[in-house]
Amino acid sequence: MGKRWALIAAALVALVVAVSCYDEEGGRWEGGGEEGGTGWREGEDWFLLQDSKHVVRTDAGDMRVVSGFGGRFVKSPMHIGFITMEPKTLFIPQYLDSSLILFVRRGEARVGHIYKDELVERRLRMGDIYRIEAGSAFYLMNTGEGQRLHIVCSIDTSQSLGFQTFQSFYIAGGTYPSSVLAGFDHLTLATAFNVTEAELGEMLTRQMNGPIVYLSDTHSPSVWSKFLDMEQNQKLAHMRRIVRIREEDLEADEEQPTWSFRKFLPSIFKKKEGKGGKTGKGPDAYNIYDRKPDFQNNYGWSTALDESDYSPLKHDDIGVYLVNLTAGSMMAPHINPRAIEYGIVLRGAGTIQIVYPNGSLAMNAKVTEGNVFWIPRYFPFCQIASRTGPFEFFGFTTSARNNRPQFLVGANSLLHTLRGPEFAAAFGLSEDRLNEIINAQRESTILPSATVAPPEEAALVKLHREEVAKVVSSFGNEMVMGFD
Repeated sequence: MGKRWALIAAALVALVVAVSCYDEEGGRWEGGGEEGGTGWREGEDWFLLQDSKHVVRTDAGDMRVVSGFGGRFVKSPMHIGFITMEPKTLFIPQYLDSSLILFVRRGEARVGHIYKDELVERRLRMGDIYRIEAGSAFYLMNTGEGQRLHIVCSIDTSQSLGFQTFQSFYIAGGTYPSSVLAGFDHLTLATAFNVTEAELGEMLTRQMNGPIVYLSDTHSPSVWSKFLDMEQNQKLAHMRRIVRIREEDLEADEEQPTWSFRKFLPSIFKKKEGKGGKTGKGPDAYNIYDRKPDFQNNYGWSTALDESDYSPLKHDDIGVYLVNLTAGSMMAPHINPRAIEYGIVLRGAGTIQIVYPNGSLAMNAKVTEGNVFWIPRYFPFCQIASRTGPFEFFGFTTSARNNRPQFLVGANSLLHTLRGPEFAAAFGLSEDRLNEIINAQRESTILPSATVAPPEEAALVKLHREEVAKVVSSFGNEMVMGFD
């Protein structure tokens, strides 16, 4: 019996926060306890991530990073990256101190990276999810004809050096960007490559067009400009002219289990593509648009990927989700019991409402395409689509396990699970009357908004809100004791 009353008390608190999610003028919690003091920060400045900066910008493309929230609740923040590349361009070989999970928003790409000491190449298309491990050398090409490539990526900094948002180490380069090889003493490096210092200087000074470069002769030439059109033997011959790698050295490198720059760079152009644009043994991409939605009704759909769907997610303990709401619909108020959630608006506009633990409204902000937001673990929240069109958002969670969101309103809510005579008594209502109120919403997970519902349904929603408000007000502030 004691456990059941504890569950009822928890449900009452859940009801308070659910009602607050509808309250546009709700208060904000500034105090950390009954006597006030320091506590939560307020509103949009905290939950909308607006610290954005370009880390790469050239004529061929750019990369912009939105910094995640860092503080006592997020010791290793996740950042969100946006990569844009013009047609026939290359993001030159590099490795990072952070792992990436790529999501191809628009266009097609070819990604190559070192996986278990072997070059793995994959062709990516719109909707594909793909992981690149921290410390793994990689490159990225826009292979689309006449189409820009747009990629959204998570940047997991749990293994980072901590110097800045993340750190790139360019393997290839010249005067801009500089290759990490350029830092070594030239005599030492020339000896390591078995070339002259003059030949080494040729390799380390020709590239000056930035980290993202064109691969077309119609733009400024670079050492990469003709590789895509070369035959296999021409590519190898050209690489030998740059670094003078002897045939016997190549063969020796192929037998070595460890990775080397000399092995990586020629292998980019040496291997032929296999079926489906694949080269090498390694994980495939996962297309989130090809997956059947986990939930779908007349008001929208949602999909979530965890480690059981795409095993590479388990290495960084990150999940992926995609939600599409029809005009005016709502993702019902709910909580994430296992993870922090980061969201990126892909299309349309809507409203994000977040609630503090004490039941006051933390944020009620309108968001549009390109906005990035985050939801702390356990905080109740909901998303509401604008009446002007669909609202689509994609994101990452900080757990690769099934998140099992707990809904606070709707036919599948906690209130339905906990209802009974004790629950009704806690509200001071008869069981029948409580059932009438919580049964008024017949939909689950994704709900029709009152502003777009038919008149009779809108009236039911209005009655439901008025009844809930009366019940909650009868408990006063004592309901949230212990949760300050």
